[in-house]
Amino acid sequence: MKILFKNATIVTIEKEPFKGDLLIENDIIKKISKEIKDSADEIIDAENKFLLPGFIDAHSHIGVFEEGVGEEAHQDGNEMTDPITPQVRTIDAFITDDAAIKRALAGGVTTVNVVPGSANLIGGQGAILKFKSNILDEMIIKQPSGLKMALGENPKRVYDSKGKMPSTRLGNAALIREYFIKVKNYMKNKNKALKEDKDFDIDIKFEIGEKVLNKEIPARIHAHRKDDIVTAIRLSEEFDFDLIIEHATEAYKIPEFISKKNVPLILGPIFGFRTKLELKDATYDSVRILNDHNVLCAMMCDHPVIHLEHANINAGLAMRYGAKEDDVLKMLTINPAKILKIDDEVGSLKEGKKADIVLWSNHPFDLKAKAEKVFIEGKQVFSL
Repeated sequence: MKILFKNATIVTIEKEPFKGDLLIENDIIKKISKEIKDSADEIIDAENKFLLPGFIDAHSHIGVFEEGVGEEAHQDGNEMTDPITPQVRTIDAFITDDAAIKRALAGGVTTVNVVPGSANLIGGQGAILKFKSNILDEMIIKQPSGLKMALGENPKRVYDSKGKMPSTRLGNAALIREYFIKVKNYMKNKNKALKEDKDFDIDIKFEIGEKVLNKEIPARIHAHRKDDIVTAIRLSEEFDFDLIIEHATEAYKIPEFISKKNVPLILGPIFGFRTKLELKDATYDSVRILNDHNVLCAMMCDHPVIHLEHANINAGLAMRYGAKEDDVLKMLTINPAKILKIDDEVGSLKEGKKADIVLWSNHPFDLKAKAEKVFIEGKQVFSL
């Protein structure tokens, strides 16, 4: 199946935009050029329209905090019975019928990393999904994509209300440290048993921690305040694991430190009400500051905090505060792809990459813009 887009403004992300043609063949981008003369099964007139890669949100709760059901009993994003729950997986709770998914496609979003919430110090395993099927197992790109963790107010509040540890930042760090020490001991005993060809009882709580310490997956630590960001980095260095900071609200206060440590960030949500003390200094200036310091950062909606449908608006507002358009576009596309380690297939328009493509009526940072057609791996999954 060949689909040819003619006369579009092509925003490849990694090169300067230009007017030209793009050819999809089956699930990949076959050719991009100023003019393509090739027979195709479908030719789409894209005159005065914009072609971009599908947007990627590297931190989302879509499908586990379902839209329209309201009550906590119907939400499956947090297993709030123990502060340490590494064994739980978002794929076991994801609802493919969440009404938010179709609207996310209408906003040009094609790929998400769905993670548990931040009630627990160690909340569970995330998964990278594409909105290309109504069968969860056919949506999975990578599972697990990381181990979701949290510092700061959330686990303190949840477990202090239950009369158990942690109730302080002291307890937050201590319990995370205790978990990884147990993982190291588990790995030592497991390796010893394997060498001696002895039986060994598998513990799924520690198996996922072993993947983190072996750097098969990153720790993805929720941290708003700069002191929590620094604590997350301290823990990552102590136990030598790969780290991604989620939210990173106050990272702009220590950009040189972040840049020196080479830790990627997933910023947000910035647009909206500052609901707690940790967010009092939230600012869109952070986008400009962190990009100016060459920090690898992406932009999240934290759906359902900001609806994933409005990823373009959420990100585009940063330009009002001095952020460069190119930087902001990268935060929706190639940067999250790099952070998720899927940039060899998605995140930009490039020959040989997967054909995850959105045809916009206007530039996506124009408030009049609509995603008219959305393709994932060469198949149309949404149209107006």
